[in-house]
Amino acid sequence: MITEFRRAAVPRELRSLLIFDHKAFRPFPADWFLPQDWARFETWWMIIDGRKIGCCAFERNVDFQGDIREDGENIHRRGLLYIATTGILPSFHRLGFGQLLKAWQISYARAERFTRIVTNTRKSNAAMIQLNAKFGFKTVRTTANYYSAPRESTVVMELRF
Repeated sequence: MITEFRRAAVPRELRSLLIFDHKAFRPFPADWFLPQDWARFETWWMIIDGRKIGCCAFERNVDFQGDIREDGENIHRRGLLYIATTGILPSFHRLGFGQLLKAWQISYARAERFTRIVTNTRKSNAAMIQLNAKFGFKTVRTTANYYSAPRESTVVMELRF
C-alpha cells in the first residue's frame, strides 16, 4: 500500500474538495464547506494507492472557542492548530484509515512546532470522539446547538504537547 499526504492546490482542486466533502459528509449537507472556506484552510489529501480517500483541513494559530470575532472568524492563538475537518470516504470507514490520518495530523502538528491541537465534532459522531480520545485528546466542553440540520451539540477536544 502506497500512502501519500499531499497539500491540496486551491483553487485548482476546489472542485475535487467540494465533491469529496459532499461524499464524506453526505448525511449532513449543512456541514459542507463553501468554496471560500476551502480558500482559507490549509488542506491535505490522504492518498492511498493513488486514490484520494481522506482529507483534512487546518487553520494555524487559531483556537476554536465557539465564540468568534466580529468578522466571523475564530480567535487567533499562537501555537495552536485547529483541525477544521477530518474526513474519510464512507467506503473506507473502519479499515484503519481514520487512525492513519489522525496519527499524521499529530505528527504534522509536532513537526510544525504547535503546542496544542483543537478540533470539534458532532456529539453523535462517537467514532471520531473515540478516535480522538484514543490519541490523547481530552474533551474541553460541549456546546449546545452548534450544528444545524439537524440541530446538535458540538464536542470540542484538544491535545496538548
